[in-house]
Amino acid sequence: MSFSDSGSYSNGGDHKNFRQITRERLLYEMVRPDKNGTSESPWKVLVVDKLTVKILSSACKSSEITQQGISLVELITKQRQPMAPLEAIYFIQPTESNVNAFLSDMTGKSPLYKKAFVFFSSPVSRSLVTLIRKDVRAMKRIGALKEMNLEYISMDIQGFVTNNENALEDLYSEEENYQRADACLNVVAKRIATVLASLKEYPFVRYRGAKALDATTMTTYRELIPTKLAASVWNCLARYKQTIEDFPQTETCELLILDRSIDQIAPLIHEWTYDAMCHDLLKMEGNKYTHEVPSNSGGNPENKEVLLDEEDPIWVELRDVHIADASERLHEKMTNFISKNKAAQIKHSSKDFGDISSKDLKKMVHALPQYSEQIDKLSLHVEIARTINRTIMEQGLRELGKLEQDLVFGDAGRKEVVKFLTTNNVINQESKLRLMMILAAIYPKKFEGEKGRKMMELAKLSGDDVVAVNNLRLLGPVHTESKRSTTGSFPLKFDVLKKNRAARKDRVGETQTWQLSRFYPIVEELVEKLNRGHLPKQDYPCMNEPKPTFYSASQSPSASPVLPHSRRTPTWARRHLSDDGYFSDSVLGRASSGFKKKGQRIFVFIVGGATRSEKMKQINEEEEISLDDIDI
Repeated sequence: MSFSDSGSYSNGGDHKNFRQITRERLLYEMVRPDKNGTSESPWKVLVVDKLTVKILSSACKSSEITQQGISLVELITKQRQPMAPLEAIYFIQPTESNVNAFLSDMTGKSPLYKKAFVFFSSPVSRSLVTLIRKDVRAMKRIGALKEMNLEYISMDIQGFVTNNENALEDLYSEEENYQRADACLNVVAKRIATVLASLKEYPFVRYRGAKALDATTMTTYRELIPTKLAASVWNCLARYKQTIEDFPQTETCELLILDRSIDQIAPLIHEWTYDAMCHDLLKMEGNKYTHEVPSNSGGNPENKEVLLDEEDPIWVELRDVHIADASERLHEKMTNFISKNKAAQIKHSSKDFGDISSKDLKKMVHALPQYSEQIDKLSLHVEIARTINRTIMEQGLRELGKLEQDLVFGDAGRKEVVKFLTTNNVINQESKLRLMMILAAIYPKKFEGEKGRKMMELAKLSGDDVVAVNNLRLLGPVHTESKRSTTGSFPLKFDVLKKNRAARKDRVGETQTWQLSRFYPIVEELVEKLNRGHLPKQDYPCMNEPKPTFYSASQSPSASPVLPHSRRTPTWARRHLSDDGYFSDSVLGRASSGFKKKGQRIFVFIVGGATRSEKMKQINEEEEISLDDIDI
């Protein structure tokens, strides 16, 4: 089916996720042989560039592309062999170099392909359209010329990246280059807009407003980055309203544009979810994990690569829960599986669950071929959890994690950090760097001059690490003490009346099921306020001011007072297990049905990168957290 036939994407319809929408558009709108019969060949070549190949691989499997008639995928920048009997699909960015390469392929007496179907990832300029039209021979061989408006990479069901690898340097470099920064923002804005175009969503565009240090200080370019980005996104959307068929003409959702100045601590503090621990402590490449498995020949163990993604139901269920919760659930899953399957009790009668070896698990697989996939997944995650817990112990991360959170909540200060560094010999240099950066974000004045130099000497930071700590100031202005709330515009404005300049305060009415689950990102509060209609307009203006009727009575500021929001409940670790080893009330029970009707979406884009704790946050309405793939 085509994208336009796949259902409603706005106005309270069933929401589809990023990866699902991207996959359907690529396979059925672009790659699939057209229904009109203009294609004469059942097989085609797919020509891509360095960005669009990432877009393609993030959403589609190779087998899915092949099933749609693609025999070969090639890069447009590489020298390619002529395949005159075949037609080609071009999925490329609308750049001058790409257009020239395409025209070179299709011009002359011996073109590389019989016919070309060209799909641009974003809007193409008039000058490039004119360039194509001028080439008469190429025009005769073009079967389609279309703007796909699909220039983002879907990371998972709720996250995307713009893949602008130099954005942090272009926007926040100490040597400001306004022309380069403006060009960077235009690219990012264009790619954000293609997400909304694909989802057929037209948002109210909110952004972190710019503010100077005081009335006499000029607002810096860095302060204006969210404002400029919001304006660029708005311009792109205004064009889409006029050019894209069935694009909403009235607002359907919310887009909140932020930068890392709202919370410098979240990317630095150790997160304790299963997902965060995997990416933090294991040597993963993206979502690829390599581990050792017994050799089938009985020789040395072999390395095996696995993907931790939506295809793995255990990963989907556990990724956003605390590592202690994940470990308990895995224990319960394995115990339940073994207790319900007699053949799976090999050697188990005399052993505790924690002592089951890989050899024992392999015997289970041979004894239970019908359960091999389930036991493979379970044994994989049992191994991962063990590795993580062992690393936590070896690197002293529990003690470090407690200190980090005590610093953030004002229960510890510089003295406690000094004591920790002088008495702890197991934490590695990366953890020391992160600790120093957290301390610098909370106490910026104490990292100026001699005090900061001595503290970093105590931590034995390298020269590059010292530069990294000092560069924190480039992500947001170092403000003097202020009585503004920490949930306002900037994280460094801490209330001097709070004990030890706490960067967070404990949330009323919350229960902490697990240790080290106290921390929460600032974006969580911002999204909750936006959802309820309480986000202050003076700090977070709107490019297109909402009408009074946009928020329902329950969301309006005059409605009932905001109740304390509980993010963690004791029921996390105690859920009913079904016979297949999965929790009956887990995300697996909801995953197959996709995004249900839950009102208007909230999209959040953070310039400078988003953490996993920021991305995983969900509220009553569907919330899409976007990522800019720039690591800090």
